[in-house]
Amino acid sequence: MKYFAVITNMLDLEKNQKYREEHLDYLKDLSKKDHVFAKGRFSDASGGLVIYKADTLDEVRLFVENDPFIVQGARTYEIREWEMKLVE
Repeated sequence: MKYFAVITNMLDLEKNQKYREEHLDYLKDLSKKDHVFAKGRFSDASGGLVIYKADTLDEVRLFVENDPFIVQGARTYEIREWEMKLVE
């Protein structure tokens, strides 16, 4: 399993507020399936970060493109594979 950092950038604050609960429910469902490692918004309200767990970039792209924030045009996104290492 690989880790992917997905940075989302705010496009439309009104849409973001409208679809926030759907977005959180969507991530909660993916988390139950062990596809979300961590998530959180940026304190300056410019967007957020989700660390996904998946086998391929295509799998993560599918997760992201079905996120209500992306579907509804509230945010844009950028995906980067992340070589996560725990500090010992």
